[in-house]
Amino acid sequence: MKPRPWTVERTEPKGDYRVFTVDALHSRRQGDEDPHVFYRINSSSWVNVVSRTPEGDFIMIHQFRQGSASVTLEIPGGLVDAGEDPAEAAARELEEETGYRPASVRKIGEVNPNPALFANRVHTYVADGCVKVGEVNNDSAEETIVEIVPKADIHRRALAGDINHALVLAALYWLSQDEG
Repeated sequence: MKPRPWTVERTEPKGDYRVFTVDALHSRRQGDEDPHVFYRINSSSWVNVVSRTPEGDFIMIHQFRQGSASVTLEIPGGLVDAGEDPAEAAARELEEETGYRPASVRKIGEVNPNPALFANRVHTYVADGCVKVGEVNNDSAEETIVEIVPKADIHRRALAGDINHALVLAALYWLSQDEG
């Protein structure tokens, strides 16, 4: 048995906020008389990059996040630009946020960040053989500080709560599945 599907009868744009838009979805569930309004966040796809040095250590970043009002420890990532291939976006975001360039970039997973609200996808890549080629090149609304996390410490840091971004934890899960 499956839940009854909802049919969108009308979509009403509610706002454009630069990196995402919001729509009100006027919907009705099969067999129900009363309609309901749901809100959906639309964004371009995102990429997350599990990046490692030639020695296998993880290249991570600290940055302030407005939602949690705290500094988080994350992997590089960001929006896929219009017309850009997600693999290219992964390499670009890695270099912009860390100053490192990968020898190889390979997709290891894809998820919906939160199917209750978001319509987009998060593509996860592993970037190996990363070497420093320049300085961090953040835009005016971003500041990232690089930390090289030894391979032996990554799981401990996640379990300790040092890494608590759900999409980063999902990326580390994809990596563990990729590596068996």
